[in-house]
Amino acid sequence: MYEELNQNIAHRIISSVGSTGQPPEYGFQFFSVGLDEIVDAIDKEYLQFLIKGGGSSFKVIVGGYGSGKTHFLYTIRELAWNNNYATSYVTLTPEDTPFHKLELVYRSIANNLQLPLKTNELLSGSERGIESFLIRWYNNIESRYRTLGMEDDELPEILEEYIKNNIKGYESSSFTNAVRNAFLSLLRGDNEDFETIATWLKGESYSRSEHSKHGILQRIDKNTAFPRLRSLGQWIRSIGYSGLIILFDEAEQTPSFSSRQMQLHLNNLRQLIDTCQSTSFQGFLIFYAVPDEEFLHRRGFVYEALTQRLNTNFTTFNPSGVKINLEAIFGDRPEKLREHLYKVGVKLSEIYQIAYNINFEPDKIAEAIHLAVEEVSLFEPGYKRYFVTKIISVFHYLRSNPDSDLSSEILETI
Repeated sequence: MYEELNQNIAHRIISSVGSTGQPPEYGFQFFSVGLDEIVDAIDKEYLQFLIKGGGSSFKVIVGGYGSGKTHFLYTIRELAWNNNYATSYVTLTPEDTPFHKLELVYRSIANNLQLPLKTNELLSGSERGIESFLIRWYNNIESRYRTLGMEDDELPEILEEYIKNNIKGYESSSFTNAVRNAFLSLLRGDNEDFETIATWLKGESYSRSEHSKHGILQRIDKNTAFPRLRSLGQWIRSIGYSGLIILFDEAEQTPSFSSRQMQLHLNNLRQLIDTCQSTSFQGFLIFYAVPDEEFLHRRGFVYEALTQRLNTNFTTFNPSGVKINLEAIFGDRPEKLREHLYKVGVKLSEIYQIAYNINFEPDKIAEAIHLAVEEVSLFEPGYKRYFVTKIISVFHYLRSNPDSDLSSEILETI
């Protein structure tokens, strides 16, 4: 596996993990441990079958801060790309993407839309958002017809015919007109029209005078957000992708929300879960990651209704379950958790040695990882994040002090 890893990427991984404990967008797969069975179940049950066949599903991911939620979501995203899915990774925050404002959630989905990316494309950071998605779509269709031997003077008529025959019937007529005219503006080389239409597709501003001439007659609000999201999914499937995987990562708890805002937040979440059972909502797999389940522990109809929808556990033998508890994946016995951390430490040591072009003595690195594992207070919040940042600092120490005998006392000072 490590033959795919060059020194530059290895250095990025070590920098990211060692500084904040966060996995990098690319490179997390080189130190993944323990996720294979649960990820394989998602792949076989959903990505290869249910979602590709037009079904939809919702899963909630529960894991405390530093428990590996981001790592898990990146793993799902990579798996989705391998199965030809479009994805959107959305960080939910009270300021920019509060879930009680669906129009802002849609905007974030559109701005984080990604088609299946190759390693160099992901590392460049350029292919993100519905604008780049539209441009790639247009370029792919144009290239397809060029490879069939079409001449420049034939292309406009052929591409217009493609749009007429293939881009139709989405739930929102405004969305249908928007993607049609965005494509045609690229065909004409009209950047101004393209930017105007893309602004609407991104869920940003709406100008009746500017957008209505493209057949766009609706602004986005709480009433049009779901129809536009359904239309987005319909379009993605119609242009050749298997479906759309949305990865919501609730980055922080929302104690500042009013009771009304929290009720709207949870009611929207309940509605989204129910929508996944609708035949009009096809080709979606939605993951919603939260640090805990405290938001459900209140009284009231909306809380009870949501609790009932989230009370089944996803396991390898029950892939229909809704809730994926990350801590449960690794077990609750100390020896199993230490074994897991040790394996992560070994993988990170391999990456570290590639990053710095050095070779640690096998016995010394094994003892260092063992000491770091023993120092971790298991079951404490963020213990995994603590471990990965700690073990990188230990590797730095060993690189600078190759003749030193590492001890628990020295470890405390690093």
